[in-house]
Amino acid sequence: MTIQEAQTDIIEEFDMFEDWMEKYEHIITLGKELPLIDEQYKTEDNLIKGCQSQVWLHAEMEGDVMKFTADSDAIITKGIIAVMIRALDGQKPEDIVNADMAFVDEIGLKEHLSPTRANGLVSMIKQMKFYALAFQTQRIR
Repeated sequence: MTIQEAQTDIIEEFDMFEDWMEKYEHIITLGKELPLIDEQYKTEDNLIKGCQSQVWLHAEMEGDVMKFTADSDAIITKGIIAVMIRALDGQKPEDIVNADMAFVDEIGLKEHLSPTRANGLVSMIKQMKFYALAFQTQRIR
């Protein structure tokens, strides 16, 4: 599945809900379903800067695609990172670097988050793209 296909799936999924309370409940469910990050990756280096809550994000290469794991001490934030992982996990670094993350606006996520959580969301996307850029650069060498 391409990044665009994953994003389309997420948009369609969020369109099924009538209001934002239902969407928040769905985000919480996604956070609960997120596979736990290995405790060894809950380090200062893996903390996403700019998030109000603590969010740990780990990325590694598996073959020619990236795999992400994450956790957060806040349930909504954990759900948000779960959505980002669904969009980008299992993709090639160059595809992640070039990904248009417009689906975030299409599902209305940014506008329905507090300003600090919205900033955290932007930081999550930046960090995932930063990891992808680092892996892409390693592969070019």
